[in-house]
Amino acid sequence: MPGHVAAIIAAAGSGFRFGADLPKALIQLGDRTLIEHAVAAISPAVNEIIVTAPASYLSQFQRLLGDAVTVVVGGQTRSESIRAGLAAISDDAKYVLIHDAARALATTELTSRILSALQKGEAAVIPGVPQVDTIKNVDASGYVISTPIRADLRNIQTPQGFELTALKKAHATNGEGTDDAALVESAGFKVLVIAGEERALKITTPADLAIAYNFLGNNQEFLTGVGVDAHAFEAGRELWLGCLNWPDEVGVAGHSDGDVAAHAICDSLLAATGLGDLGSNFGVDRPEYAGASGAKLLSETLSIITSAGFAISNVSVQVIGDRPKLAGRRKEAIAALSAALNGAPVSLLATTTDGLGLTGEGKGIAAIASALVFKVSSNPR
Repeated sequence: MPGHVAAIIAAAGSGFRFGADLPKALIQLGDRTLIEHAVAAISPAVNEIIVTAPASYLSQFQRLLGDAVTVVVGGQTRSESIRAGLAAISDDAKYVLIHDAARALATTELTSRILSALQKGEAAVIPGVPQVDTIKNVDASGYVISTPIRADLRNIQTPQGFELTALKKAHATNGEGTDDAALVESAGFKVLVIAGEERALKITTPADLAIAYNFLGNNQEFLTGVGVDAHAFEAGRELWLGCLNWPDEVGVAGHSDGDVAAHAICDSLLAATGLGDLGSNFGVDRPEYAGASGAKLLSETLSIITSAGFAISNVSVQVIGDRPKLAGRRKEAIAALSAALNGAPVSLLATTTDGLGLTGEGKGIAAIASALVFKVSSNPR
């Protein structure tokens, strides 16, 4: 290894464009989160790893990554997050790699090639792949100003490698850049571009995640399932829905807490994987689940399907009823449902039945859910 090498992995970004109410780095890809993939690939080539995370998720990142990784609070911008990471680097570091958790599948081999170039005397080394589309420079009115020569263009990736002194000088003015190479270039250093790799794609949307699955090689078997649940209102019971308590609403009858959204998701996951249903796994013949929360049943269901070699791609649930009104707590419920499923993407919708049936007559509440899962391993763990 070419001297002491530190790596900073930027993971403080939100999952807004992904449609998730949790940091993008915590989204599941196969049997690991994006940040776990990124750490696993870069760790063999470095001496220390610093991860920048949102302040409200700091403890969750620490539990997930363990003591071998230093987790610090990221900033409001990418560059501020990198500077927070730089402040945590050991004094004896000579080189630093800047990586994005969103490029979770970049390989150890790519990291090694970057470090090799640094060892040969380069101050900054970044990976890039050829630009395949024609690019146009346009003015504010949308008219083309120029057409750059496509052969000269590269789509730049991470990890990016730097001499620590060069990177610190580049950040000394507290400037902002879409990547660190731009700041280093502005500081007067030459930046070498080496061949990147297709699997170092940036995972920003669900479509990107679908492409990323192809690089994992063993996650080709996708399965779907549907789950439905309904409960009648019962005076004197608390209402639990979407793993949240609704203190001003009448609860529902049931063996557990009657959370129809959580129960429908459980059934959809069990249906997709062929592992029974809510009744066979947590029914009235299982007294230990009397009064169990929706979050507990979701967590237990996740454990069941994970042990059988499956992982969640995403789930969607629609609540059917006139009350409660979900709009004001929708994001909170999505976050709670997703947390119970270890960060899996969750969509939550609501509808009514125009006065028809159990829900339309105000006698109860129902939910229908769908799940997309994939096979991680052919043998149970």
